[in-house]
Amino acid sequence: MAELLVFGAGYTGIAIARAARRQGMSVAVTSRATPVLPAGAVLVPFQHAGPAIRAATRVISTAAPEAAGDPVLAIWRDAIQAANLQWLGYLSTTGVYGDRGGAWVDEDTPPAPGADRSRRRVAAENAWTRAAAGRPLDIIRLAGIYGPGRSALDDVRGGRARRVVRPGHAFGRIHRDDIAAGVLAAMAHPPAGTRVLNFADDAPTESAAVLTEAARLLGVPPPPEVPFETAWASMSDMGRSFWAENRKVSAEKTKAALGIEWQFPSYREGLAQILAEEERK
Repeated sequence: MAELLVFGAGYTGIAIARAARRQGMSVAVTSRATPVLPAGAVLVPFQHAGPAIRAATRVISTAAPEAAGDPVLAIWRDAIQAANLQWLGYLSTTGVYGDRGGAWVDEDTPPAPGADRSRRRVAAENAWTRAAAGRPLDIIRLAGIYGPGRSALDDVRGGRARRVVRPGHAFGRIHRDDIAAGVLAAMAHPPAGTRVLNFADDAPTESAAVLTEAARLLGVPPPPEVPFETAWASMSDMGRSFWAENRKVSAEKTKAALGIEWQFPSYREGLAQILAEEERK
C-alpha cells in the first residue's frame, strides 16, 4: 500500500499527489468521486479508507471543515490515532488570522478568526492537534491558491475580472506548485510535535495590480477600475468576507524551517509561468 495518503482529490490534493509520485513515493488518494489521478497513484473510496490509513506512513488532509466539524476526523479519527504514522499534515487557511488592519502576521501570531468559515478552520486545526496526540503534525495555513486553470489570467480572459480599487488592501497568494513542494519539504523535515506553517508568497499585493499584470501578459487592456464602495454593493457574502479583512502574511519562518524558497515568490513569476506552460501545450 501507499506511503502517502492524501485525503481529498481537489486542486491541491492532486498537485501534492503528483509531486510525491515524481519523487518516487507510493501514493493513495481518497475521493467520493472518480478523479483523474497522477500515473501510479491509487484511488481509495473515502468510505473505505481504513486499510490505506493503516498502511500509510504519512497522511495529509485537504478537506475543508463542515458545519458539523472535520469530515475526515468524523469517520477516521480512531484509525488515524491507531496508525503508525511518521507525519500528519492538515491544510488550513491564513484566514484564521482574521483582520489585522493591513499589519503583518507570522507563524507565531495567535489566530483571531472573524468569519464563520475561519472559525471552523481553527476548530479543525485544534481537532487535528488532539488527534495527532503529540506525533509530528504540520498545520499548513494557505494564502489564496492560484495556478494553471485557476488564476487572474483566466479571470481576464473570461471577462469576469474587475479591478477593485482599494489602496493599501493587500491579498496574499500561493502557487499550487509551491504548495506541493512545501508539503514534501515538510514531510522531509517533520516537527517534534505540532508546527504551524504559513504558505504565502513574498509579495502580498492589491488584487487590481495582479489583474493589470495578467492583462499585460495577455496583451489586452486591463479590466476597468471599480471603486471599492461600488464593488461592495454587488459582492456575495463570501466576497465581502474576503474584502472585510486586511493582513499581510509572512512565511519567512516556514521557509527557514523547511530549507526552501518559493519557486514563485510573487504573482509575477507565477502568472508568467502559467502562461508559458499554456503556450507550450
